[in-house]
Amino acid sequence: GYAVATPTIIRAMASGGIKRATGLVGYAVVPNAREVLCALYSKTLAALEKLPRDALYRKHTEQIVQQKLQTTQADTDVSVIEKKIGCGQAEELIDQAERELALVHKMEEWRPWEQLVAPPPPNQWKWP
Repeated sequence: GYAVATPTIIRAMASGGIKRATGLVGYAVVPNAREVLCALYSKTLAALEKLPRDALYRKHTEQIVQQKLQTTQADTDVSVIEKKIGCGQAEELIDQAERELALVHKMEEWRPWEQLVAPPPPNQWKWP
């Protein structure tokens, strides 16, 4: 769980102010989704700083994550954030952000920006 059901959250749920279910199997509602997203996007940007500045993965991922962070910080209404980002419900965005953060760590380990140990076979990266 990402949050504790405080009396304020419980009252908001009872009044219909907070969604009670995602409608997606395996995705529980995250009442503080905006805060969780901001934290995950910030952690991802910090982790990306460990990769070389000229690494394409870093360049493109930083751009996307920075845009998502700015969108998340600019609005407090999670449904508006979901629509602006356009990649699913907040709980799905959290899942995606967690996976991207894990991938950044894997990329740091794999170091795909380094030269290959041996030359690639002819036409390996040629598209028809």
